[in-house]
Amino acid sequence: MAAEVEPFWKHKTLDQLNHQEWESLCDGCGLCCLQKLEDEEDNSVYYTRIACKLLDLNTCQCSDYPNRIKFVPDCIQLTPGQAEEFKWLPPTCGYRLVSEGQDLPLWHHLVCGDRDAVHRERISQSGRMLAEGSVPEDDWEDHLIFRAG
Repeated sequence: MAAEVEPFWKHKTLDQLNHQEWESLCDGCGLCCLQKLEDEEDNSVYYTRIACKLLDLNTCQCSDYPNRIKFVPDCIQLTPGQAEEFKWLPPTCGYRLVSEGQDLPLWHHLVCGDRDAVHRERISQSGRMLAEGSVPEDDWEDHLIFRAG
């Protein structure tokens, strides 16, 4: 009987991941693509339900992932070298969890094999987001959903 192989995220550091492994850590929730507000007094980051203009409001996927920086210059491209800065990511984020030495949740597609589980478990904001252009920036505060940290 063959020995069970430990999943890559349990025995590799973020720096050791290949491109495919790195990209697969994304659970597809789209939360990192929601507009955020930062409290200037304590640097807390608050997520709104307002989606980046490139985020599909139902699938939670970027509509132009390869060219997103061109259309959204302040889009943050996550890299393994930034792991110590991942505290602003949602607590359910695969990148954040692995960087903190934690396991992936049972609903993560790498664990359960189902990319739609993130939506069924209501981790994502699929169907509950607002388009960026539909809410004046001065009103974003009215649409806070959680604080990261």
